Amino acid sequence: MSVETNLESMSDLVSLCKRRGFIFQSSEIYGGLGSCWDYGPLGVELKLNVKDKWWKSMTYRDDIDGVDAAIMMHPLVWKASGHVDAFNDPMVDCKECKSRFRADMIDLKAACPECGKSGTFTDIRAFNMMFKTQMGAVEDSASTIYLRPETAQGIFVNFPNIQSTMRRKLPFGIAQIGKAFRNEITPGNFIFRTREFEQMEMQYFIKPGTQREFMAKWKETRWNWHLANGIRAEKLKFSDHPSDKLAHYADAATDIEYEFPIGWGEMEGIHSRTDFDLKQHQEYCGKNLLYVDQADGNKKYLPFVIETSVGCDRTILALLCDAYRVENKSDPDNERVVLKLHPKLAPIKAAILPLVKKGGLPEIAEKIVADLSENYKVEYDDAGSIGKRYRRHDEIGTPLCMTIDFESLNDNSVTFRDRDTMVQERVSIDSIRQVIRDRLKC
Repeated sequence: MSVETNLESMSDLVSLCKRRGFIFQSSEIYGGLGSCWDYGPLGVELKLNVKDKWWKSMTYRDDIDGVDAAIMMHPLVWKASGHVDAFNDPMVDCKECKSRFRADMIDLKAACPECGKSGTFTDIRAFNMMFKTQMGAVEDSASTIYLRPETAQGIFVNFPNIQSTMRRKLPFGIAQIGKAFRNEITPGNFIFRTREFEQMEMQYFIKPGTQREFMAKWKETRWNWHLANGIRAEKLKFSDHPSDKLAHYADAATDIEYEFPIGWGEMEGIHSRTDFDLKQHQEYCGKNLLYVDQADGNKKYLPFVIETSVGCDRTILALLCDAYRVENKSDPDNERVVLKLHPKLAPIKAAILPLVKKGGLPEIAEKIVADLSENYKVEYDDAGSIGKRYRRHDEIGTPLCMTIDFESLNDNSVTFRDRDTMVQERVSIDSIRQVIRDRLKC
């Protein structure tokens, strides 16, 4: 029986992601750009699968609609939301080595973490994390706009449009997937904290006074979503925000955290945002955003909001960390690195492997690839020995491998190999589609 160990170091995962085409350093041939990453051929497939699963879980129901708001928005949006005045981190610099730190993340009475010298920090100052840019031909204060630091505001400003066009009654939600940008002081730990990232957010509009009930429902729903992705329950936990640490817009908040190799870290936030956002936008835009509750005597009020906001990149990092296994680590001859990704999320669903490059085997393999490619992302692979090909697909998380050998010419069957168990069995070529549906549940 093989002995299995989990991911022990983030550097091992970074190495695999580079070696196998999941994630690369952005602008690598120029030396890279700090805390910016490119998703390679396998990484982009994994990311698309994660977004697709989230999108369907949110919008393939009768109470949530989708939206895709512009990244560039009217600058007053960010004034109303509080980002212009209050979206700040406390920052200090080391006077000796010029390294920059978030003041709340280090001990200012201790030595500098970089150069080791004591008493060298500057005074704490506020650092606004929004990226500024210009719109139009003339660069002046009137042309200043921002790259959005979150996707939520694009939902709030579209609340009246969606509520009226889709004829929505409370409770209902609006979901969005999109890029956001934050000029982080101390990004790092691979794709855990980056300056350009993707969020999957949903704002659920409810009647005031019902926020506790819906907060509990969405906590359970979001927890179960992560479990359904294959993440182990013992690697997850809720972390409630104490009342004195709540954001200015919230009356309750909790995080779903994952135990990364670097320690516990937030993956998703679930917040009761009250009516803060709609109230602010109503004040700044001068438009009536009140909801008319026909079920309550046409009473008018601003809805309260339950927000679920999950980082797409952090979810991918958690999935990769959780799926990474090393079997028989103490036995180099039998060591196996395998990504036990959920089959629905795996970048490649099946690998089609002709045993040799002759004798009619490639032709059978190519026909299978052509047939399956209509519905599944599969890969034709004839490079190297069959054992090396198995190991390569174990590392990238391919759930199934099928080998076409000389017996296939006679019995019209292939050898299926399961990624997790390595059990092999003969399957009729005519039954391949049904076997994939049964095994992968997709």
